Amino acid sequence: MLGFWAALSGALAITAGAFGAHGAASPQAAEWLRTGGIYQMVHAVAVIALMHIARWPAILMLVGAAIFATTLYGLGLGGPKWLGAVTPIGGTLMIIGWLWAGWAYLATRKP
Repeated sequence: MLGFWAALSGALAITAGAFGAHGAASPQAAEWLRTGGIYQMVHAVAVIALMHIARWPAILMLVGAAIFATTLYGLGLGGPKWLGAVTPIGGTLMIIGWLWAGWAYLATRKP
């Protein structure tokens, strides 16, 4: 199922980026949609690459990207400004996922 959610995440990232480029109400809204789309797409691809070798780091990345991007999408679509306070939670989860993935790589590496 992780692969399905990662693929869905990638599709949503493209949708948000396209809307940001063609339908956003303001330059700031377009930037929030673009930023969310970029981060979500990068992490969707990373999850596909990692899901069989570092499952928990991949899950953290996917959840973190969903929180990060969704709050930015909400801001870009006119949602409440408090969403901006939630965005760093997603960023923190993505960072932890990357650090955990790096640790997992080192832990399984043969000397």
